[in-house]
Amino acid sequence: MENNKSSKDALVIEQIKRLRKYLKALIEFGGSDLHIKSNSVVRARVHGDVVPISNKIFSKEDALVLTKGLLKRRFDEFVEKKDIDLVYVFDENTRFRVNIFFQTDGISMVFRVIPMNIKSIDELKLPKAMHKLTQIKRGLVLVTGVTGSGKSTTLAAIIDEINRTRKEHIITVEDPVEFVHRDKKCIINQRSIGQDALSFSRALRAALREDPDIILVGEMRDLETIEMALHAAETGHLVFSTLHTLDVKETINRVVSMFPPEEQNRIRVILASVIQGVVSQRLIKSKDGGRVAAVELMIKTKRIETLIEEGREMEITDAIKEGEIYGMQTFDQALFNLYKQGLIDKEEALNNATSRADMKLLLEGIGDASVKDIKEGSVQSGDDEDIIDLKI
Repeated sequence: MENNKSSKDALVIEQIKRLRKYLKALIEFGGSDLHIKSNSVVRARVHGDVVPISNKIFSKEDALVLTKGLLKRRFDEFVEKKDIDLVYVFDENTRFRVNIFFQTDGISMVFRVIPMNIKSIDELKLPKAMHKLTQIKRGLVLVTGVTGSGKSTTLAAIIDEINRTRKEHIITVEDPVEFVHRDKKCIINQRSIGQDALSFSRALRAALREDPDIILVGEMRDLETIEMALHAAETGHLVFSTLHTLDVKETINRVVSMFPPEEQNRIRVILASVIQGVVSQRLIKSKDGGRVAAVELMIKTKRIETLIEEGREMEITDAIKEGEIYGMQTFDQALFNLYKQGLIDKEEALNNATSRADMKLLLEGIGDASVKDIKEGSVQSGDDEDIIDLKI
């Protein structure tokens, strides 16, 4: 019996060591996600592309052993729910958000890098007007974009600036907690779904009884959570949250359309009253081989409030375009600015534009930005024989 346990422990240790080797390679490559899939080679997302970083198959049995080693007592919960979230601490500088799930060929897992160092709004090259979002006292601010577009990084920068400049109580509800904030001028309580709270809606309801000034809801996933977030903003709190939407007008539509038709007029009035800003972002390939955020930024004005209240979302983009005096910008304006700064090339600006024809007109007469061409280089990950010499 003892020998059998020792043998299982040895197998777990072997797979954990193997995992750490791949995570180390991911960090050295400057990647964002590690993908491990049963009966497939290990892959990484580097500068937006998913590429193999190993030539060795990760077997179904190895994936099962690794899962048991990572989850320990939570393995039964994983079997019951079929997917599970957790945080894996690699070292004092790097943590990973992990999702493990069943798929037709066994178990798969994705490790997303969570940097320990929280970058500022300026370090992330976000619009200067976003500093205004850290000065708002009450209402709702939404950060939106597809998975992997940097929403959590942007929110962390906003919360960190508030933490450095204001004296208030911040409660975050996340699944799981990603960026860890230490108390500076603020007191910050961070709750992880599953570990510290049962659900977003329950934790948000409890937060209203915990003397908060600012509440961060990791994601508005369901109707109850959205309704609670709107109520919190209505009652004088500042609420930050995220949605998986592409731009500002779709964000407004998504919030309203989550409610039954007979409720939507009432919700429009509430949303128009409490919304203070929407940050919609996409990560674009930069000329240096990395990625940079293109941000559509809406800051509430009387005109924006009227458009939301009257259901005229299709006019919001024009209102943003004409609101440059307030620091607002559309995606196309953001792309144009990134091109002018020499951060992205012309084709990238055209390919990501809302209107390729309009962007082409904007770019005419500017010429190519004077940034050095990227030279092909390689990143070495050590002497591990199954790690591919990745060309970047």
